[in-house]
Amino acid sequence: MRERIFEYVRATYKSEPEYLWMRFPRYAVFRRPDNKKWYVLVMDVPKDRLGLRGGERVDLLNVKTDDPLSAELLAQREGFFKGYHISRGNWVSVLLDGTVPFDMICEMIDLSFRAAAPKRRKA
Repeated sequence: MRERIFEYVRATYKSEPEYLWMRFPRYAVFRRPDNKKWYVLVMDVPKDRLGLRGGERVDLLNVKTDDPLSAELLAQREGFFKGYHISRGNWVSVLLDGTVPFDMICEMIDLSFRAAAPKRRKA
């Protein structure tokens, strides 16, 4: 699933993954080219950190939503969690084990790309 996501982001947004932390070599960040804000973070975390059974590591996608209420509502669905390791309330984490269909993951990436866009100034 991780590679499919990377291929989707590359093809759609022309972004390349950045590996920012030596301590976490599998954590990949994608940034918008215009303002350098993150819109996707792919990581692997132990299942028990998500409140799931088991200690093995699972891939997780962090994406930004339009607002904290959207994130709260999504976090109530299977395969979704409040943003793991990102304290702001408008981030959501998506389990990448097949629970969430790939087309929905792509929709979440698209939403995140728009949500991380530069803010328009009022005239």
